[in-house]
Amino acid sequence: MKQSQLPKYLQLKQEILSWLKSEQLKPGDQMPSENEIAGKFQMSRQTVRQTFGELEQEGWLYRMQGKGTFVSTPKVNKGLEKNTIGMITTSITDYIFPHIVKGAEAALREQGFSMLLSSTDNNKEKEGESLKTMIGQPLSGLIIEPTKSSQGNPNLNFYLSLENKQIPYLMINARYPEIDCPTITVEDEAGTFLGTEHLIQYGHKRIAGFFKTDDMQGVKRLRGFLRAHQHYKLALMPNAVVQYITEEKKVKPFDIALAMLKLPINERPTAFVCYNDELAVSLLEAIRQAGLSVPADVSVVGFDDSSLATATEVKLTTLSHPKAEMGKKAAEMLLKMIESKNKKVEDVVYTTELIIRESTRKI
Repeated sequence: MKQSQLPKYLQLKQEILSWLKSEQLKPGDQMPSENEIAGKFQMSRQTVRQTFGELEQEGWLYRMQGKGTFVSTPKVNKGLEKNTIGMITTSITDYIFPHIVKGAEAALREQGFSMLLSSTDNNKEKEGESLKTMIGQPLSGLIIEPTKSSQGNPNLNFYLSLENKQIPYLMINARYPEIDCPTITVEDEAGTFLGTEHLIQYGHKRIAGFFKTDDMQGVKRLRGFLRAHQHYKLALMPNAVVQYITEEKKVKPFDIALAMLKLPINERPTAFVCYNDELAVSLLEAIRQAGLSVPADVSVVGFDDSSLATATEVKLTTLSHPKAEMGKKAAEMLLKMIESKNKKVEDVVYTTELIIRESTRKI
């Protein structure tokens, strides 16, 4: 093994991969023990164990309790000979995600495919676990909604393993910057620009924006909010932008909105632009608790045109989201990738439309 500037475990990993790719060790062969490799390359057993662990995660090796570590049989993608598609989402039961899942499942079923579903609960560690599980299955391909997409990608090794195994995959709603795969997204920035523009054209000058910025959708929606103010040369009110993360979504924006609404009438916001309809509905309650009403005192704009937008007493002005169509399109794109043996397909970006209802008014 040649010396390099790489950490020892990566040097060893490269060496073992060369054994496997040259078929010096073949599928089913038992690996030398940790002690044997540690002695051969003059490194600690912990370093060897770390290397074995990574190679096992990536599907190159597998362990048998009490027997040792063995070389895996490569899982070669044979296109449509398999009939299962994996789907990893940040949530299964919450908000608009069931519609996306149903759209994908219906399209796959039409083509004779089944779906293996996993949720990360918007937790990056669980995303890693989901990817590891999926990689161990005989999948034709994978649809992934990245978890907290604006906060980096600690699971890069699993994505590299997907590519190594030639398992086609695409991402919905966002994409990690270092990953080169097809994506299906919504015009998040342009959408929030439209919603904010609508309020500005209605005469609102004190507009507060609430955005969940641990995902790229929220970051882009915040950009749209800021860009609308810049475009119309409207100064932002003090503390007009409220940023929060998933774990804070049930408390932080509500509490801050309530505090804003208790300001003197000439200082409090006359409108809220919300990350999504779920938050908008929550802030309707904050407005009621402050003794105010929608839209007489405060106008509210949501995003996603979910079922929540019309389930409340005041119907929400909001931005459209394709939901089921997005899931269907993701399935169709992935099947196309499988048929063409992973040939690159073009990204899809859905245009958003402003849907004006009762929650906004001119002032």
